[in-house]
Parts: sequence; C-alpha cells; structure tokens
Amino acid sequence: MCGIVGLFLKNPQLEPQLGALLASMLGTMTDRGPDSAGFAVYGSAAEDLKLTLRGPSEAALRAGIAALAAATGRSFPVEMRDTHAVLSMPAEAEGEIRTWLRASAPGLDVVSAGRRMEIYKEVGLPAAVAARFDLAGMAGSHGIGHTRMATESAVTTDGAHPFSTGTDECLVHNGSLSNHNDLRRRLGRAGLSFSTQNDTEVAAGYLTWRMREGASLRQALEASLDDLDGFFTFVVGTETGFAVLRDPIACKPAVMAETDDYVAFGSEYRALVGLPGIAGATVFEPEPARVYVWERH
Repeated sequence: MCGIVGLFLKNPQLEPQLGALLASMLGTMTDRGPDSAGFAVYGSAAEDLKLTLRGPSEAALRAGIAALAAATGRSFPVEMRDTHAVLSMPAEAEGEIRTWLRASAPGLDVVSAGRRMEIYKEVGLPAAVAARFDLAGMAGSHGIGHTRMATESAVTTDGAHPFSTGTDECLVHNGSLSNHNDLRRRLGRAGLSFSTQNDTEVAAGYLTWRMREGASLRQALEASLDDLDGFFTFVVGTETGFAVLRDPIACKPAVMAETDDYVAFGSEYRALVGLPGIAGATVFEPEPARVYVWERH
C-alpha cells in the first residue's frame, strides 16, 4: 500500500502554511501506511550545510554531538527535534564528520544533508510522527511525505521514507523494484554506499548517480524507466524542485492538483481536499512513464 503526499508552492506567500498543509495531507493517508511515516521540508537556504541526525533518544543525540565537538574541535549550532537534530557546519567539514560518526557513534545516523532540506522520520502513526517533530510549525517552498505499510521488511525507522543519498535530494516511493540488488552492486562500484536494504534507497542512489554524471532531474528520471524494473510511483524533492514519475504500467494510484498557487500530489484525492482553492484546481492523474517537473529558482 503506502501513501505519498507532496506539495510544491508556486506562491511564496503560502510558505508559512507549508508544514500545516503537509501535515494534514500526511495524516489523511494513515490507512495506506500506519507503520511509520516521514517527511522532507525545503525551508530557507542556510549559509552552511545542515546535517540532520537521528538517534535513539534526545539524550543520546546530545551526548553524541558533544563527543563529536570534542573530537573534531568544532562547535555546531544545533536544533533539537525529538529524536532528530539538525547540525549546521561548513560544507567542507561534512566528510570529516561523517567519518567520525561511522567510526565512533554507530547509534547516530545521518538522515539528510542540504542547505535547504531537512528530513524527519519515525515509527508510528503519521499524525503522531508529524506532531513529534512539529511539522505543522514548519515553513518552506515545498515538501514531500510518506506513510508506510511494511509488506516486505520489518517496521523500523531505517525503513521509513524519505530516503536521501545526495545533498538536498530525496525520494519517496510506492511500489517494489525487482532489480534493486543488482543495481545496488553497480552503484557501489560507482562509489555510492547504502545504509539499509530498502529498494527505495537504491532508487534514490540511482538518481543521485545520474545527476552526478551530469543529467538533469528530468533526464535522470527518464533514464530510470529503462534501468529500473518493477512497479513504482516516485515523488522527488531537490533544492529547487519537485518531480513525479509513474512506471509504464502505473498500477499504483496517484492524483495531482494544480492551481496558480501550488502543485500537489496524493496517492488518493482525499489527501488534497483540504488544500486552499482545491475546488478551482486542475485535477488530473499523472500519465504513465511521463516525467513531471516543477521548479522555482
């Protein structure tokens, strides 16, 4: 099953409402995915890089961050949100910090990296997850979310979406990829690494690899139609944009709505009914094997 939601704001005046709108959409998709939930929000661009970390508790996060600061001789502005923390740092420090975390703090995971993007995810009902991180209080230009029904793996935070393998890039997915293990090996030889066995993380890594090779987001998604086997709906976030792709068979439900103020995605129309101006929106089902991209610069 699983549920996907996404909201891309064309009108900057709506940015203070992004989190509240996305939280409502996420909660509506509870019965499509009650096991875990997650979301990515693209807020104002920070001068430094932001690493979002996840730990088993706030206390463990604080202890790990203190140890990191002592070991590296750096101080980090930190924003705590329940089991997650957002650290700000110069971009050139990212490699050093990731290396230390892998070696010395195995209980702390890097969830995302970016100047604009923050990702939060946990096990639990979508509304409860959104409330834990105060999604309703967040502002930004766009965001995506996912409610998971784990049919092929354990119910864990590691398995929750979104997945991010590149700076300010993330992906949520409804469906199943049949060739993800082979693709994981190929991407590993290209220098990518993965922290879970989830096929969605491989799909995110594939897009990251394609774009590192010079492809645009649209070109990377078009190439995925040839390279990824299975059935899927992808909603992708980048620093400037928002994209949607369904596989050629398109057996997973999807609906979109567009107005002068926003573009919205939901696995079902009921996820969109609370949006402002929805009665006058152009509502449509995204076509199979067609890439849809919206961007703000």
